[in-house]
Amino acid sequence: MRKRISLLAAAGLAAVGLAAAPANAADPVFTLTSPAEVGLRPHPGQSGQPKKTSVEFRIENETGSVFDRLSTFTIDLSPLKGVADVALPKDRGGDCTLVAAKVTCKDWAIWTHGSNVVSLDLTAAKDSVVGTVADLTMTGTADGATFKPATTKVKVGGPDLVLGPAALKAKLTPGETQPLPIVFTNAGTESVNGVALEVNTTHGIGLVEKYDNCSYSKNDTPGRPWNAGWGTTVCVLDGEYKPGTVYEVKSALTLKAEPHAFIDGMTYAVHAAGAQPKTSQKQERPSTGKKLTVVEREAKAGPLSADIDPSDNQHEFDFQTKNTADFVARAVSLKGKAGETVKADFGFENKGPAWVAYLRSGEDVARTDIVIPQGAKVTKAPEQCSGVNADGSYREQKLGAPRYFCGTTHIVGETEKVSYPFELKIEKVVADATGSISVGQWTADGTKPQDWDPSHANNKAAFVINAKDGGTTPTPGPTTTGTPAPTGSATPSATPSAGASTSASTAATAQGGLANTGVTAGPLLIAGAALVAAGGAVFLAFRRRATGRA
Repeated sequence: MRKRISLLAAAGLAAVGLAAAPANAADPVFTLTSPAEVGLRPHPGQSGQPKKTSVEFRIENETGSVFDRLSTFTIDLSPLKGVADVALPKDRGGDCTLVAAKVTCKDWAIWTHGSNVVSLDLTAAKDSVVGTVADLTMTGTADGATFKPATTKVKVGGPDLVLGPAALKAKLTPGETQPLPIVFTNAGTESVNGVALEVNTTHGIGLVEKYDNCSYSKNDTPGRPWNAGWGTTVCVLDGEYKPGTVYEVKSALTLKAEPHAFIDGMTYAVHAAGAQPKTSQKQERPSTGKKLTVVEREAKAGPLSADIDPSDNQHEFDFQTKNTADFVARAVSLKGKAGETVKADFGFENKGPAWVAYLRSGEDVARTDIVIPQGAKVTKAPEQCSGVNADGSYREQKLGAPRYFCGTTHIVGETEKVSYPFELKIEKVVADATGSISVGQWTADGTKPQDWDPSHANNKAAFVINAKDGGTTPTPGPTTTGTPAPTGSATPSATPSAGASTSASTAATAQGGLANTGVTAGPLLIAGAALVAAGGAVFLAFRRRATGRA
């Protein structure tokens, strides 16, 4: 919902001069945006009822500051007479009205970056003619500001690529392969000149074959954890794709569960060539002498639906691979005199073989529980670590706590070292002062071993200050060993911890972030819808909203 400032608040800002533009300063320029073109299913549609298409108008504010004056936005609907019927969504937000042939929206603040002005629902008019095109334009006005208008071409009919769902196996073993069948049709009224097939897979699932007309990219950008883990393949399939015709990819496309696969997923989509989502990631274009090809096939009754709607261009699937990830706590031994401040690097290492990623839920993979030995006081702790009381209960003060809970991000790579750098002051020398470092699943009063961790004995290690034997770190007694199982739970009990970050370095980061030594990444489709399919459910929805019309 767009943030708004009330009339009273805006008046108050104006009274103290906050809303007034600086004298002789140039007016800010704001850009209105909307899709370049949208297509409408011809009236009345296959179901006998008009099929709506939504058009979103937005405003971009790149001035770096909020514009605190009343702005009015107008859309003239008269060009759509006889072409399309327009309605405001029932659950709309904001101050918008539709009277006669005009939509008017008012807002008291234009916040920085992009925000929604209004979304319109369009359906083809009863007597509209296929192929008719009309312009839908939004303009804006405000004292002390200039607006660049936005225009969307509305067309009755057009091409409509519809992708059929592939029959895939959800339960896998490391190294297992299976074919990825791709079948699609053009259910629209016009041909498509060229199709782009896009396949996004998480780090544990890969495509075996390489083709010259395909590009391959991985998102390994550091500091972008919500995109981490994905690889993208885009294959451009030349030719004319006619209305009412069904096509299938003839060449082999094979999915493989990598040795580190565990809880993974994929999305696959078809777009009109040139309309596929763009990526800024480095792309690999192989030279194999092989080309991915498509053939026509006889249309069969099946799940292919028909509407001019990019949402039917894409499908999603989740996988669970039978695998384990061995999280090993690192023992720590320190020495120091009374009054000295010492540094300690706490954390754990994933010995693999699996990576662990809660891409659906976005929850922390693990918690590290650090018990501070007697005689020491924490003077510096990472952002993602919270000080708690000795029994694990809430504590307001972070520093000086007897115990700390530290979270990860939602991804821990198969060879990752997680580090939490602390500083401690030795207030009193206590020989063999002993605490502990434990890693596992979140619980109300600490941690417990994960079901998928094959060795629970190494989930806990000792933290010793001034060991009597000169530095040898004792090992705590063994705990029970769990049964390895790729649970893939949709509701892992880990609780998110703020401030966790991801690094692309090969060693534990100095800031307590995660060192990514094995996780590759690719642009996610997405902005955020749920991946609901068979298999594991712990994986964030990264559906990329289709841009343009297929």
